[in-house]
Amino acid sequence: MFDDLRDLYQEVIFDHNRNPRNFHVMEDADRKVEGFNPLCGDRLTLFLKMDGDKIIDASFQGSGCAISTASVSLMTEIVKGKTEAEADALFQQFHEMTTGKEDEINLEAIGKLAVLAGVREYPARVKCATLAWHTLDAALKNEQASISTE
Repeated sequence: MFDDLRDLYQEVIFDHNRNPRNFHVMEDADRKVEGFNPLCGDRLTLFLKMDGDKIIDASFQGSGCAISTASVSLMTEIVKGKTEAEADALFQQFHEMTTGKEDEINLEAIGKLAVLAGVREYPARVKCATLAWHTLDAALKNEQASISTE
């Protein structure tokens, strides 16, 4: 199963890196947070449009490695329509999956984000995958300060 997951991982990473989803400035965003990974040089600005506690739109701008770009692209797709609590739960699950703190990966709960589980095999790349999610966490808490993985 993990060989198939590894192949899918590579395909999805390449696709989202070449054709990132939701890659644009959102002029009417309710929340805007910048994230930076000094280790790899990844930079992003995350934009969220909220309706109460529901994320109705998400987009980003920035540049980074393939893993970072794919992670934020997937994340912006998945969080649309989620409540803040649901997005926070996804953040927790994703973080546990990528940092290796959770041995069993609940593929149903994490959905297509499971393709990024492979980064746990490469500790130097975990920060690339989690940058977007830490930036989302700050946006959900309505923090204005820039986020750094260091």
